[in-house]
Amino acid sequence: MDNFKNIRWRQRFQNLNKAFEQLQRGLAIKTPSDIEQQGIIQSFEFTFDLSWKTMKDYLEAQGVACQFPRDVIKQAFQYQLISAGEIWLDMLGKRNLLSHTYDEKIASEAYRSIKYEYASPVKALVQWFKAQE
Repeated sequence: MDNFKNIRWRQRFQNLNKAFEQLQRGLAIKTPSDIEQQGIIQSFEFTFDLSWKTMKDYLEAQGVACQFPRDVIKQAFQYQLISAGEIWLDMLGKRNLLSHTYDEKIASEAYRSIKYEYASPVKALVQWFKAQE
């Protein structure tokens, strides 16, 4: 079973890595149109979901039980998978807000947060996982 858990986080990380690369391509667009911003926001949502699920799988492979995103983030911070626990909790809140509402002002703010606040911690997580392989 432990081997399965070890394989599981590695497989999920491969998907996370691809999703993050896609997000980076979107963020590289100098002046994205509204539709491109929507795509970048959806790419972030997908990348964020894969991030916390990869952390969860990794922690479970290490014998740490956690189930919900908030718990996973707290455990990931405690076990030093991530260094900015508060920003990850902020990402969780923003991700939940975005998945249930669409408002141009919120979308514009979300895009700026993704580009200038959230992309860097996700990149650090991806690099951390690369170092574990």
